[in-house]
Amino acid sequence: MQDFIATAGWRQTHMGIGVLCVVTMLPLTFLALRPRAPLSEAATTGAASLGPQTTLGLSPNALQTLLMIAGVCCCVTMVTPQVQIVAYCGDLGYGLARGAEMLSLMLGLGVVSRLVCGLIADRIGGLKTLFLVSTLQAVTVLPYITFDGLASLYVISGTFGLFQGGVIPMYAIIVREYFLPQEAGARVGVVVGATLLGMALGGWMSGTIFDLTGSYRATFLNAVVWNLFNLSIVLWLLLRSVRAQCRPAEA
Repeated sequence: MQDFIATAGWRQTHMGIGVLCVVTMLPLTFLALRPRAPLSEAATTGAASLGPQTTLGLSPNALQTLLMIAGVCCCVTMVTPQVQIVAYCGDLGYGLARGAEMLSLMLGLGVVSRLVCGLIADRIGGLKTLFLVSTLQAVTVLPYITFDGLASLYVISGTFGLFQGGVIPMYAIIVREYFLPQEAGARVGVVVGATLLGMALGGWMSGTIFDLTGSYRATFLNAVVWNLFNLSIVLWLLLRSVRAQCRPAEA
């Protein structure tokens, strides 16, 4: 993108990306239209018996609301380095191109994060994986507050990208684990929609904080605080899940 923007301009580059998406993604969607075997009655009733009413002691709507709030909080954190890093590098004197490289590194390693977190979730579950990657996301945002060297910003951006990319997919997995299959589509849409709201809120908020304070450190500190809100919700749900699993063993 950087090369095309430099040679053809940003409008033509984005138009080209749009055309590329149409000619590649649209035909590939037909691969997902193959009919699948219908869910058996045992599978649907089994999912109901393992639903949030018994495992977490919450109603489905209450659990969904908590996941939405958690999604907003974690994505306020996630988007802050993404929207700030280019301008931050420019103001530090490193140049906007350096910031664009860091953003590319961040988002590229986010793809790796999604794949690895999926493998982890297959083994320990979506809720535990979400707590793990959300904790690591908070830890990797902290160095932005104190370090501003060129090499350190590359390392921090890469490390942050390696963890932040796996956060949002975990919400879809958690919905699939704790809700009926017939409800999963609508609930995934609502919960993931809340994460997008968090991205929009975080982008606006980080810019507003910088305009008011003139400090990038303040924007990154705000990101850490929102991540702590997210962690408190996820940890509370995780503890309820652990207690629910221990009760049958004690009985």
